[in-house]
Amino acid sequence: MRHILFLLTIASLMPVTVAAQEDSTKVNEFTVSLQSVNRGEIRTGGYQVEDDDDAMDGRSRFVLGVHRLGVGYRRQALEAKVTAEYADTWGGSSGGKLTVREAWAQLTARNGLFAKIGRQLLSYDDQRIIGSDDWEMMGIKHDALKLGYEGHNHQAHLILCYNQTTDNMFNGNTFYKNGSASYKAMQTVWYHYDVPRVPLGASVLFMNVGMQGGENVSEKHDEWQQLLGTYVKYSPEHWTVEGSYYRQFGRNEDGVKIKAWMASIKAGFDPTPIYGFTAGYDYLSGDKYFAVPTKGMVGMVRHNVIRGFNPVYGTHHKFYGAMDFFYVSTYFNGFTPGLQNAYIGGHVSPLKGLDLNLTAHYLAMGTKLDDMDRTLGHEIELGASYQIMKDVKVTLAYSFMNGTESMNKLKRSSGDGYLRWAWLELVISPRLFFTKW
Repeated sequence: MRHILFLLTIASLMPVTVAAQEDSTKVNEFTVSLQSVNRGEIRTGGYQVEDDDDAMDGRSRFVLGVHRLGVGYRRQALEAKVTAEYADTWGGSSGGKLTVREAWAQLTARNGLFAKIGRQLLSYDDQRIIGSDDWEMMGIKHDALKLGYEGHNHQAHLILCYNQTTDNMFNGNTFYKNGSASYKAMQTVWYHYDVPRVPLGASVLFMNVGMQGGENVSEKHDEWQQLLGTYVKYSPEHWTVEGSYYRQFGRNEDGVKIKAWMASIKAGFDPTPIYGFTAGYDYLSGDKYFAVPTKGMVGMVRHNVIRGFNPVYGTHHKFYGAMDFFYVSTYFNGFTPGLQNAYIGGHVSPLKGLDLNLTAHYLAMGTKLDDMDRTLGHEIELGASYQIMKDVKVTLAYSFMNGTESMNKLKRSSGDGYLRWAWLELVISPRLFFTKW
């Protein structure tokens, strides 16, 4: 594997070296940018209650903040960026978390080949499977080598990742999942094609993800799971139609077979720049029983096959309801009966810089469980955003969910079925310094 990576890297960078020598007199650019995001939330219920039935009575109020300082450099054939990130809850006792959000360098050849290495954000298609997920404040980042080609309506990317918790020389090949990465290794191939003179684009995505398996150090081994699927977008005048289909297979970290799938369809109609409408449907397969480790537990059913689809590294907040009940927070004991999400919404911009939106969701299990209604609830989302100036934006939103008895059983949520959430967010993102020479 190391030899293959070395050869791929050398092959991609050879044309870049020539291009850099030929264009050494081109303009250099240096940029310093700042982003400050502060979000206050008021939430009643929603997350699971396991030990104390009164633990979530009343409303939770808190303010989250994340602040990023980025430095970027660019010239012909070379680009680099480093971004420091600090996130905390206002008044938090943990001291917050200071980390590196991005630290990468990219070399690009004239023929469209490029190589990008380091900590980077990955975002593909509609971000359902791989996205940066800025809503989670710290977002999703990857330490990766990305090789690719872009040109003539074609885009092809190869992403290679390998993670270890530390460079401990005495720990062998063991990976402990307590760092920034949730996987030990990942190889991803993504290809996208835009049809000439037709507003149609299609992508194919394949992922091979390695997780650490085994009960102890002597039994540690790698388990591999795969994801394969496609995404299509068609955008004729005033319309946007998107569809996707993905399958998961292989084995999870406990060695249990995976056979899961998902499909989605979405249509948008914008007759004018002032207003528009959206409707769609998502289906994610699920399990009929609680998942149990391979050694089993007394009185519980052990899976022979896991059928609950996992949308891995996507921006889940964008798709399955703004209250984040699904795929952001887990079901009780990590069980997933899948999900059906049917939604309809609209948006309007009555004033320059002001956007208003309304979305309604019908949410149900993907799998029929014994003695339980499939319906989980109905969620209503209201939102308003205003661009105060080019680098300052404020957003206000309110969500309400009428959950069913099935929702209460699976999520162990408080709120007697009536769950509410409101938030106010201010984003300030100025460019502090910029120069050319």
